[in-house]
Amino acid sequence: MPKKAIRERSLTIPEVKKFLESIGEDKLDQFQRRSFDYSSKFSRIEPDKAEELVKLLMEKFGLEQEEAIQVVNSMPESIEEIRVFLAGGRKIVEMSKLQEILNLLDEYRK
Repeated sequence: MPKKAIRERSLTIPEVKKFLESIGEDKLDQFQRRSFDYSSKFSRIEPDKAEELVKLLMEKFGLEQEEAIQVVNSMPESIEEIRVFLAGGRKIVEMSKLQEILNLLDEYRK
């Protein structure tokens, strides 16, 4: 019988990894194990730092939650890469703000 979703929430890759680790690797089903493998390979920062960074990007720079999560998941290393994630919202972001975002990401990198 399928499980009923109680609530839905967007998560960063590091948060997914932390959640799946809390279940225990031996208790994961096939799809959860694949997600765990993916999140282990592509987590770029610690889960606590990822959550903190998402909040900062939303509060300080006015990004939508989905945009902030995508930025944290990929941790872009240039202004051009950041623009890719913000282009979907059709926002024009000042170069100075993009540089500030890049500097903030640099502080959080592993």
